[in-house]
Amino acid sequence: MAGALDGVKVLDLSRVLAGPTCTQLLGDMGAEVWKIENPATGGDDTRHWGPVSVKDPAGRETDLSGYFLSANRNKYSVAVDLASEEGQRAIRAMVAEADILVENFKPGNLAKYGLDADAMLTLNPRLVYCSISGYGQTGPNAARPGYDLMAQAYGGIMSLTGEPEGEPMKVGVAVADVICGLYASSGILAALRHRDRTGQGQHIDIGLLDAQMAWLINVGTTYLETETEPKRHGNAHPAIVPYQVFEAADGHVVVAVGNDRQFVRFCDFLDLPQLPDDPRYATNRARTEHRESLMDVLIPAMRLRRVEDVVAGLEARSVTASAVQTVGQALTSEQAKAREMVIEMTKPGTAKGAVRLLGNPLKFSATPVRYDRAPPYCGEDTDEILGRFRKG
Repeated sequence: MAGALDGVKVLDLSRVLAGPTCTQLLGDMGAEVWKIENPATGGDDTRHWGPVSVKDPAGRETDLSGYFLSANRNKYSVAVDLASEEGQRAIRAMVAEADILVENFKPGNLAKYGLDADAMLTLNPRLVYCSISGYGQTGPNAARPGYDLMAQAYGGIMSLTGEPEGEPMKVGVAVADVICGLYASSGILAALRHRDRTGQGQHIDIGLLDAQMAWLINVGTTYLETETEPKRHGNAHPAIVPYQVFEAADGHVVVAVGNDRQFVRFCDFLDLPQLPDDPRYATNRARTEHRESLMDVLIPAMRLRRVEDVVAGLEARSVTASAVQTVGQALTSEQAKAREMVIEMTKPGTAKGAVRLLGNPLKFSATPVRYDRAPPYCGEDTDEILGRFRKG
């Protein structure tokens, strides 16, 4: 069955995570993705990020690191040196047939090769050219390099993450990169829609930092209204109480009480029916103002109960609760299996003959996502892809 983007060709000049996340998503939806990798450096930087990589049948490490595997399925790897005239000719030939180009070079770097947006849109006016960079193509910081950690630090999210008295903390995965890739894919699809209506391609400019500031969401807009710096609340919520992690007798559990009716049912489970009648706790706003005294009651009560009992008891009362699972527990859960969130793809040249990957969360009824090509070795498809253009 054809994917939603069947027939769309993507020239992927990106590496690391934001760009590859975007292009993998396009590939999952049916696009043909040509991943350009520099043979002089061994390809995408993440191929060499440890500590774990897929082993070959002899037990040697391959260039398929866990990091690289996470964002590079459904792609052809084409080894091209952009600094060479031959490489630039190859890219121009591919651009002439491509629908989309995604790149994450520092602003201005591709212009010295004649591969910038203006030049490529002149060559192919129907092209959707997406530039992903640390700070975007404009502004005082445009020339600076950017990684996920920079975006989380500069963009404010680290100031919100971590314990109130602890140091600022980054999110446990490179979420700024991933969200930027998702914004990029959404923008590309909108630009394709415009192109298909009008025949006009365009240049999309997205900065890692811009994307990170956009998902400050309510905390950002609250600051804009009040001009008051938000505080860190650890695993608690600044505006909803109780909505946090609790220590139970045998582990940790999350409880999310979304309204006052749920608070009554939560207190019923804890055998504390008097709490909702206390004016300090009767409403969410009151509970937020009297958070500390409320926690003095709730925390000891929760420590007396097992995680399993908390989850079962609150779910029976229509109050959201969940055990805090490890990565392994999450990925081996029955829910993950039912939703096909772990997939296996055949990969010759590996010790197991296959690699296991995280599944795509999109579930289409008419154009399901595809898993056709396992992440490639560096340059694996060079002859096949470039051969098409040499014949032309």
